[in-house]
Amino acid sequence: MGTVTIGVSIAVPEPHGSLLQERRAGFGDAAAHGIPTHVTLLPPTEVDGDELPAIEAHLTEVAAAGRSFLMRLSGTGTFRPLSPVVYVQVVEGAEACTWLQKQVRDASGPVARELQFPYHPHVTVAHGIDEAAMDRAYEELADYEAQWSCTGFALYEQGADGVWRKLREYAFGGGAVVPTQTARVDRGSLPTH
Repeated sequence: MGTVTIGVSIAVPEPHGSLLQERRAGFGDAAAHGIPTHVTLLPPTEVDGDELPAIEAHLTEVAAAGRSFLMRLSGTGTFRPLSPVVYVQVVEGAEACTWLQKQVRDASGPVARELQFPYHPHVTVAHGIDEAAMDRAYEELADYEAQWSCTGFALYEQGADGVWRKLREYAFGGGAVVPTQTARVDRGSLPTH
């Protein structure tokens, strides 16, 4: 099957997801429409396509051990100057996200990997754009608030067109695994966030 680029994340639900995606596009981030609004659990990772069944089984186990939790976003933060990113902060649910990402990347699992930076759950709203636009994103979303009950996470694959598509959703507590119908395409480059 060849190499595929996958990621695991918690989707930001509607109407929040679309609103933040539109704002990201409005700040001039060209990648905005190719990246669903999310909190990363596993950053872009290249794997052999033949490993997907083992990865899906591992994620099913991780989800079965998880429980729903309140996710609350509030205000903005930035990784500048280390990384050109402005984000909306996860102010409630960060501990659960940290636990989940450790389980996903567990050394005994099929997607064990080290991170480039310490894990910090967040929702990217601007990445790699000019400084003035980054400042605008930081200021304009400073009062942003959203909350929801997080009930699971999803596995995504990046297409050759750079667009991330959901392959499968995983509900916490052993709930049903919901496959998403998408066509497989050749793989593209790796985004950093």
